[in-house]
Amino acid sequence: MIFAAVCLIFGLWAVTALRVQRQRAGLAAFGLGLLASIALHLTTEWGWAALALLIATILIWYLRLRPRLDRAWAPDVAHIVTGDVAGSLVRLHNIRAFHWQDRDHAQEHWTSETFDLDQLTGADMVTSVWGNPKIAHLLVSFHFATDQRVVFSVEIRRERDEKFSSIGGFFRQFELALIAAREDDIIRLRSNHRHEDVRLYPLRLTPEQLRPIFLAYVDLGNRVAHVPTFYNTLTANCATVVWHLIRALKPDLPLHPAVLLPGLLPDWLYKLGVLDGTGSLADLREAARISEKAQALPEGADFSRAIRS
Repeated sequence: MIFAAVCLIFGLWAVTALRVQRQRAGLAAFGLGLLASIALHLTTEWGWAALALLIATILIWYLRLRPRLDRAWAPDVAHIVTGDVAGSLVRLHNIRAFHWQDRDHAQEHWTSETFDLDQLTGADMVTSVWGNPKIAHLLVSFHFATDQRVVFSVEIRRERDEKFSSIGGFFRQFELALIAAREDDIIRLRSNHRHEDVRLYPLRLTPEQLRPIFLAYVDLGNRVAHVPTFYNTLTANCATVVWHLIRALKPDLPLHPAVLLPGLLPDWLYKLGVLDGTGSLADLREAARISEKAQALPEGADFSRAIRS
């Protein structure tokens, strides 16, 4: 029974990993190896040894997989944001400013911009839900007295022929990317073209509290732009990465289910007193809805101002 259980559990894991990594020859070889291990177990005393060798071979292959920077990336994640810091001035490179025609096609434009952290006035948390309300994508938008805004988003870095897969995210299918973008690009894409439930929550944090978080994002972008990192659906996603950034500044920040289920973030931040506004959590959730506002905007309207009206 134990042998059969090990074969079943490891077999399911290995088959999934090999399929995600598109290893057809490896999949066939693994199947033959597993059948041989079972046959040896039924007829000799060498079954466990054969299975152990098979497991070790697959694990060595899997652990030798390495993230890369030189793949043929999808256009929206072709560049990772980087930044140069000089005193209070931060020059961000590769800010995405796409004009989307639909969820898959856009007029592509990347730009650079300088931000003065002395002019940082606040930030908003943006959540985007496409199905289960407990599962959401997290974005953070910083705004400045100069009327500048920039959104940071930790995302999977897909290749041109890849689609997002939460299962693939467990098996080293994707690299991790930090994208900086304009609001009328990255938020409008989710509200208007993907038709997700997008909500914007102003944060009750001072510029002094936000400044190190902004710089932590810049440092993250500089790191992953030069040292590739795997995305992981559970441990290295849009919420867990942000939690690690903030925890580096506040080491006593506890782990909370919202780190794994970002749809719960408003609940957690409300209890911590971080969400700005008055009323109950239900009131703040309702006030945060922006998808309908965004979809009703005429072409050329001030997107950032309208979604906050």
